[in-house]
Amino acid sequence: MTGELEVLRDQAEAELRKAGTEEEIQAVRTRFLGRKGLLTGLLRNIATVAPEDRPQFGKDCNEVKELLSARIDQVLAEMAASGKEQAILRDRIDITLPGRVVRHGRLHPVTQVQEEICRIFAGLGFSTVEGPEVELDYYNFEALNIPKDHPARDMQDTFYVEDSIVLRTHTSPVQVRIMEKTRPPVRILSPGRVYRRDSDVSHTPMFHQIEGLLVDRGITFGDLKGVLTVFLRQMFGEDTALRFRPSFFPFTEPSAEVDIRCVMCGGKGCRVCGQSGWLEILGSGMVDPAVFGNVHYDPEEFTGFAFGLGLERIAMLKFGISDIRLFFENDLRFLEQF
Repeated sequence: MTGELEVLRDQAEAELRKAGTEEEIQAVRTRFLGRKGLLTGLLRNIATVAPEDRPQFGKDCNEVKELLSARIDQVLAEMAASGKEQAILRDRIDITLPGRVVRHGRLHPVTQVQEEICRIFAGLGFSTVEGPEVELDYYNFEALNIPKDHPARDMQDTFYVEDSIVLRTHTSPVQVRIMEKTRPPVRILSPGRVYRRDSDVSHTPMFHQIEGLLVDRGITFGDLKGVLTVFLRQMFGEDTALRFRPSFFPFTEPSAEVDIRCVMCGGKGCRVCGQSGWLEILGSGMVDPAVFGNVHYDPEEFTGFAFGLGLERIAMLKFGISDIRLFFENDLRFLEQF
Protein backbone atom coordinates (compact mmCIF):
# COMPACT_ATOMS: atom_id res chain seq x y z
CA MET A 1 0.00 0.00 0.00
CA THR A 2 1.35 3.38 -0.94
CA GLY A 3 2.05 5.99 1.67
CA GLU A 4 -0.70 8.20 0.28
CA LEU A 5 -3.32 5.46 0.82
CA GLU A 6 -2.06 4.88 4.37
CA VAL A 7 -2.38 8.58 5.17
CA LEU A 8 -5.92 8.64 3.75
CA ARG A 9 -6.91 5.57 5.78
CA ASP A 10 -5.48 6.96 9.04
CA GLN A 11 -7.14 10.30 8.41
CA ALA A 12 -10.50 8.60 7.92
CA GLU A 13 -10.04 6.60 11.14
CA ALA A 14 -9.19 9.76 13.07
CA GLU A 15 -12.32 11.55 11.81
CA LEU A 16 -14.48 8.53 12.66
CA ARG A 17 -13.19 8.59 16.25
CA LYS A 18 -14.17 12.26 16.54
CA ALA A 19 -17.65 11.79 15.01
CA GLY A 20 -20.34 11.95 17.68
CA THR A 21 -23.53 11.71 15.63
CA GLU A 22 -24.87 9.64 12.76
CA GLU A 23 -24.78 12.73 10.53
CA GLU A 24 -21.07 13.26 11.22
CA ILE A 25 -20.30 9.60 10.47
CA GLN A 26 -22.19 9.76 7.18
CA ALA A 27 -20.23 12.94 6.37
CA VAL A 28 -16.99 10.92 6.78
CA ARG A 29 -18.34 8.32 4.36
CA THR A 30 -19.13 11.00 1.81
CA ARG A 31 -15.78 12.77 2.28
CA PHE A 32 -13.70 9.65 1.68
CA LEU A 33 -15.88 7.18 -0.25
CA GLY A 34 -18.37 9.40 -2.10
CA ARG A 35 -18.38 10.00 -5.88
CA LYS A 36 -16.23 13.05 -5.31
CA GLY A 37 -14.45 11.62 -2.28
CA LEU A 38 -10.71 11.49 -1.62
CA LEU A 39 -10.37 7.79 -2.41
CA THR A 40 -12.31 8.18 -5.63
CA GLY A 41 -9.97 11.02 -6.56
CA LEU A 42 -6.95 8.74 -6.12
CA LEU A 43 -8.46 6.09 -8.38
CA ARG A 44 -9.05 8.67 -11.06
CA ASN A 45 -5.37 9.49 -10.97
CA ILE A 46 -4.34 5.87 -11.67
CA ALA A 47 -3.05 7.01 -15.10
CA THR A 48 -0.18 8.77 -13.31
CA VAL A 49 0.95 5.47 -11.76
CA ALA A 50 3.59 3.38 -13.54
CA PRO A 51 1.94 0.70 -15.69
CA GLU A 52 3.55 -2.16 -13.78
CA ASP A 53 2.26 -0.74 -10.40
CA ARG A 54 -1.28 -0.09 -11.51
CA PRO A 55 -2.70 -3.58 -10.63
CA GLN A 56 -1.34 -3.38 -7.10
CA PHE A 57 -2.46 0.23 -6.72
CA GLY A 58 -6.00 -0.63 -7.77
CA LYS A 59 -6.03 -3.60 -5.40
CA ASP A 60 -4.81 -1.45 -2.49
CA CYS A 61 -7.44 1.21 -3.23
CA ASN A 62 -10.24 -1.40 -3.17
CA GLU A 63 -8.94 -2.83 0.13
CA VAL A 64 -8.95 0.62 1.73
CA LYS A 65 -12.45 1.26 0.37
CA GLU A 66 -13.80 -2.02 1.80
CA LEU A 67 -12.00 -1.45 5.10
CA LEU A 68 -13.34 2.08 5.54
CA SER A 69 -16.86 1.04 4.47
CA ALA A 70 -16.87 -1.83 7.00
CA ARG A 71 -15.44 0.44 9.69
CA ILE A 72 -18.11 3.11 9.10
CA ASP A 73 -20.88 0.46 9.25
CA GLN A 74 -19.39 -0.83 12.50
CA VAL A 75 -19.29 2.62 14.10
CA LEU A 76 -22.92 3.24 13.05
CA ALA A 77 -24.02 -0.09 14.54
CA GLU A 78 -22.18 0.61 17.81
CA MET A 79 -23.80 4.05 18.01
CA ALA A 80 -27.28 2.58 17.41
CA ALA A 81 -26.73 -0.08 20.08
CA SER A 82 -25.48 2.52 22.53
CA GLY A 83 -28.49 4.75 21.87
CA LYS A 84 -30.85 1.83 22.40
CA GLU A 85 -29.16 0.92 25.66
CA GLN A 86 -29.38 4.51 26.87
CA ALA A 87 -33.07 4.60 25.96
CA ILE A 88 -33.65 1.42 27.94
CA LEU A 89 -31.82 2.84 30.93
CA ARG A 90 -33.70 6.11 30.62
CA ASP A 91 -37.10 4.43 30.44
CA ARG A 92 -36.31 1.71 32.93
CA ILE A 93 -38.90 1.12 35.64
CA ASP A 94 -37.39 1.07 39.09
CA ILE A 95 -39.35 -1.76 40.71
CA THR A 96 -37.98 -0.76 44.12
CA LEU A 97 -39.96 2.52 44.04
CA PRO A 98 -43.33 2.55 45.84
CA GLY A 99 -46.33 2.24 43.52
CA ARG A 100 -48.74 5.06 42.77
CA VAL A 101 -51.92 4.85 44.79
CA VAL A 102 -55.01 4.33 42.63
CA ARG A 103 -57.67 6.84 43.64
CA HIS A 104 -61.02 5.20 44.07
CA GLY A 105 -64.19 7.00 43.09
CA ARG A 106 -67.07 7.38 45.50
CA LEU A 107 -70.79 7.67 45.03
CA HIS A 108 -72.06 11.23 45.38
CA PRO A 109 -73.85 11.73 48.73
CA VAL A 110 -77.14 12.47 46.93
CA THR A 111 -76.77 9.21 45.00
CA GLN A 112 -76.03 7.35 48.23
CA VAL A 113 -79.21 8.72 49.82
CA GLN A 114 -81.31 7.91 46.74
CA GLU A 115 -80.06 4.32 46.66
CA GLU A 116 -80.72 3.91 50.39
CA ILE A 117 -84.30 5.24 50.05
CA CYS A 118 -84.98 2.98 47.05
CA ARG A 119 -83.58 0.03 48.99
CA ILE A 120 -85.87 0.71 51.98
CA PHE A 121 -89.00 1.05 49.84
CA ALA A 122 -88.06 -1.99 47.74
CA GLY A 123 -88.39 -3.93 50.98
CA LEU A 124 -91.93 -2.54 51.27
CA GLY A 125 -92.87 -3.70 47.76
CA PHE A 126 -92.24 -0.48 45.80
CA SER A 127 -90.62 -0.50 42.35
CA THR A 128 -88.58 2.38 40.88
CA VAL A 129 -89.74 4.13 37.69
CA GLU A 130 -88.52 7.16 35.72
CA GLY A 131 -90.01 9.72 33.36
CA PRO A 132 -89.09 12.70 31.16
CA GLU A 133 -87.55 15.84 32.68
CA VAL A 134 -88.97 18.02 29.88
CA GLU A 135 -92.66 17.58 30.55
CA LEU A 136 -96.05 18.61 29.18
CA ASP A 137 -97.91 21.20 31.23
CA TYR A 138 -100.80 18.73 31.38
CA TYR A 139 -98.83 16.07 33.27
CA ASN A 140 -96.88 18.51 35.43
CA PHE A 141 -99.95 20.52 36.52
CA GLU A 142 -103.40 19.86 35.08
CA ALA A 143 -103.54 16.09 35.54
CA LEU A 144 -102.49 16.70 39.16
CA ASN A 145 -105.49 18.95 39.83
CA ILE A 146 -103.56 22.20 39.20
CA PRO A 147 -105.33 24.02 36.34
CA LYS A 148 -103.82 27.09 34.69
CA ASP A 149 -105.58 29.56 37.02
CA HIS A 150 -104.86 27.62 40.20
CA PRO A 151 -103.00 29.66 42.88
CA ALA A 152 -100.80 26.64 43.65
CA ARG A 153 -98.87 27.37 40.47
CA ASP A 154 -97.45 30.40 42.25
CA MET A 155 -95.85 28.01 44.76
CA GLN A 156 -93.60 26.60 42.02
CA ASP A 157 -91.52 29.04 39.97
CA THR A 158 -91.48 27.12 36.70
CA PHE A 159 -89.05 27.08 33.79
CA TYR A 160 -91.15 27.16 30.59
CA VAL A 161 -89.78 25.75 27.33
CA GLU A 162 -92.98 26.70 25.49
CA ASP A 163 -96.48 27.59 26.65
CA SER A 164 -97.42 23.95 27.12
CA ILE A 165 -93.95 22.47 27.81
CA VAL A 166 -92.02 22.89 31.06
CA LEU A 167 -89.02 21.57 32.92
CA ARG A 168 -90.81 19.42 35.47
CA THR A 169 -91.12 20.99 38.92
CA HIS A 170 -91.61 17.62 40.67
CA THR A 171 -91.58 13.93 39.74
CA SER A 172 -95.34 13.52 40.30
CA PRO A 173 -95.98 13.54 36.49
CA VAL A 174 -94.35 10.12 36.40
CA GLN A 175 -97.09 8.83 38.71
CA VAL A 176 -99.80 10.10 36.35
CA ARG A 177 -98.11 8.48 33.35
CA ILE A 178 -97.84 5.14 35.19
CA MET A 179 -101.49 5.24 36.32
CA GLU A 180 -102.62 5.95 32.75
CA LYS A 181 -101.04 2.67 31.64
CA THR A 182 -101.44 0.48 34.73
CA ARG A 183 -104.40 -0.83 36.69
CA PRO A 184 -104.09 -0.98 40.50
CA PRO A 185 -102.42 -2.16 42.62
CA VAL A 186 -99.66 0.39 42.02
CA ARG A 187 -96.59 0.79 44.26
CA ILE A 188 -93.93 3.00 42.71
CA LEU A 189 -91.09 5.38 43.53
CA SER A 190 -90.14 8.07 41.00
CA PRO A 191 -86.70 9.63 41.68
CA GLY A 192 -85.10 12.24 39.44
CA ARG A 193 -84.01 15.79 38.73
CA VAL A 194 -86.53 18.62 38.99
CA TYR A 195 -86.27 22.34 38.22
CA ARG A 196 -87.50 25.55 39.88
CA ARG A 197 -86.43 29.18 39.65
CA ASP A 198 -84.84 29.41 43.08
CA SER A 199 -81.26 29.72 44.35
CA ASP A 200 -79.76 30.30 47.82
CA VAL A 201 -77.97 28.32 50.55
CA SER A 202 -80.92 25.93 50.84
CA HIS A 203 -82.28 25.97 47.24
CA THR A 204 -80.84 25.38 43.77
CA PRO A 205 -82.49 25.73 40.33
CA MET A 206 -81.98 22.01 39.78
CA PHE A 207 -82.36 19.50 42.59
CA HIS A 208 -83.45 15.91 43.16
CA GLN A 209 -86.77 14.59 44.39
CA ILE A 210 -88.15 11.16 45.07
CA GLU A 211 -91.89 10.64 45.21
CA GLY A 212 -93.93 7.58 46.03
CA LEU A 213 -97.42 6.37 45.18
CA LEU A 214 -99.48 3.47 46.49
CA VAL A 215 -102.94 2.76 45.07
CA ASP A 216 -105.14 -0.23 45.85
CA ARG A 217 -108.47 -1.15 47.36
CA GLY A 218 -108.94 -0.17 50.99
CA ILE A 219 -105.86 2.05 51.40
CA THR A 220 -106.24 4.45 54.34
CA PHE A 221 -104.38 7.31 55.97
CA GLY A 222 -103.25 4.77 58.55
CA ASP A 223 -101.37 2.90 55.80
CA LEU A 224 -99.66 6.16 54.81
CA LYS A 225 -98.57 6.80 58.41
CA GLY A 226 -97.37 3.25 58.84
CA VAL A 227 -95.27 3.18 55.64
CA LEU A 228 -93.68 6.59 56.27
CA THR A 229 -92.95 5.76 59.91
CA VAL A 230 -91.13 2.59 58.88
CA PHE A 231 -89.21 4.50 56.21
CA LEU A 232 -88.10 7.42 58.43
CA ARG A 233 -87.02 5.18 61.29
CA GLN A 234 -84.97 3.02 58.95
CA MET A 235 -83.47 6.16 57.44
CA PHE A 236 -82.68 8.10 60.63
CA GLY A 237 -82.77 5.47 63.36
CA GLU A 238 -85.36 3.45 65.26
CA ASP A 239 -85.59 6.08 68.01
CA THR A 240 -86.57 8.86 65.57
CA ALA A 241 -89.60 10.78 66.77
CA LEU A 242 -91.95 12.09 64.09
CA ARG A 243 -95.21 13.97 63.76
CA PHE A 244 -97.81 14.57 61.05
CA ARG A 245 -99.15 18.12 60.56
CA PRO A 246 -102.17 19.07 58.43
CA SER A 247 -101.15 20.80 55.21
CA PHE A 248 -102.37 21.49 51.67
CA PHE A 249 -101.33 20.02 48.32
CA PRO A 250 -103.60 20.29 45.25
CA PHE A 251 -103.23 16.61 44.36
CA THR A 252 -103.86 15.09 47.81
CA GLU A 253 -106.76 15.40 50.27
CA PRO A 254 -106.30 15.21 53.20
CA SER A 255 -102.64 16.29 53.12
CA ALA A 256 -99.95 16.27 55.78
CA GLU A 257 -96.37 17.37 56.23
CA VAL A 258 -94.13 15.08 58.22
CA ASP A 259 -91.55 16.36 60.72
CA ILE A 260 -88.83 14.47 62.54
CA ARG A 261 -87.11 15.36 65.75
CA CYS A 262 -84.14 17.59 64.85
CA VAL A 263 -81.14 15.37 64.13
CA MET A 264 -78.76 18.24 64.90
CA CYS A 265 -79.87 19.12 68.44
CA GLY A 266 -81.98 16.13 69.42
CA GLY A 267 -85.05 18.34 69.81
CA LYS A 268 -83.49 20.90 72.15
CA GLY A 269 -83.71 23.71 69.60
CA CYS A 270 -80.98 25.06 67.34
CA ARG A 271 -80.38 27.29 64.31
CA VAL A 272 -81.13 24.45 61.88
CA CYS A 273 -84.60 23.72 63.28
CA GLY A 274 -85.38 27.36 64.09
CA GLN A 275 -85.35 26.56 67.82
CA SER A 276 -88.48 24.42 67.34
CA GLY A 277 -86.83 21.04 67.84
CA TRP A 278 -88.51 19.70 64.65
CA LEU A 279 -87.49 19.46 61.01
CA GLU A 280 -89.90 19.26 58.07
CA ILE A 281 -88.88 16.20 56.09
CA LEU A 282 -91.57 15.44 53.46
CA GLY A 283 -95.08 16.12 52.20
CA SER A 284 -97.79 13.48 51.85
CA GLY A 285 -101.51 12.83 51.62
CA MET A 286 -104.30 10.71 50.22
CA VAL A 287 -104.63 10.98 46.43
CA ASP A 288 -107.34 13.46 45.48
CA PRO A 289 -110.31 11.82 43.68
CA ALA A 290 -109.93 14.45 40.91
CA VAL A 291 -106.51 12.97 40.05
CA PHE A 292 -108.03 9.49 39.90
CA GLY A 293 -110.65 10.86 37.50
CA ASN A 294 -107.90 12.06 35.13
CA VAL A 295 -106.42 8.53 34.89
CA HIS A 296 -109.83 6.75 34.82
CA TYR A 297 -109.56 5.14 38.24
CA ASP A 298 -112.85 4.82 40.11
CA PRO A 299 -112.35 6.71 43.42
CA GLU A 300 -115.22 4.66 44.91
CA GLU A 301 -113.23 1.48 44.25
CA PHE A 302 -109.63 2.60 44.76
CA THR A 303 -107.85 4.81 47.25
CA GLY A 304 -104.18 5.61 47.63
CA PHE A 305 -101.56 7.86 49.09
CA ALA A 306 -98.60 9.80 47.73
CA PHE A 307 -95.57 11.43 49.28
CA GLY A 308 -92.52 13.38 48.13
CA LEU A 309 -89.22 14.56 49.54
CA GLY A 310 -86.08 16.35 48.40
CA LEU A 311 -82.99 14.17 48.29
CA GLU A 312 -80.59 17.06 48.96
CA ARG A 313 -82.50 17.93 52.13
CA ILE A 314 -82.31 14.34 53.38
CA ALA A 315 -78.60 14.21 52.57
CA MET A 316 -77.98 17.52 54.37
CA LEU A 317 -79.67 16.21 57.51
CA LYS A 318 -78.12 12.75 57.33
CA PHE A 319 -74.56 14.01 56.81
CA GLY A 320 -74.76 17.35 58.66
CA ILE A 321 -74.22 19.56 55.57
CA SER A 322 -75.14 23.22 55.96
CA ASP A 323 -75.01 24.51 52.35
CA ILE A 324 -76.84 22.77 49.49
CA ARG A 325 -74.47 24.33 46.94
CA LEU A 326 -71.68 22.02 48.11
CA PHE A 327 -73.42 19.16 46.31
CA PHE A 328 -72.84 20.83 42.93
CA GLU A 329 -69.33 22.34 43.23
CA ASN A 330 -67.42 19.08 42.50
CA ASP A 331 -64.89 19.85 45.24
CA LEU A 332 -63.03 16.59 45.86
CA ARG A 333 -62.22 17.66 49.42
CA PHE A 334 -65.96 17.61 50.09
CA LEU A 335 -66.88 14.54 48.03
CA GLU A 336 -64.07 12.35 49.42
CA GLN A 337 -65.64 12.53 52.88
CA PHE A 338 -68.49 10.28 51.79
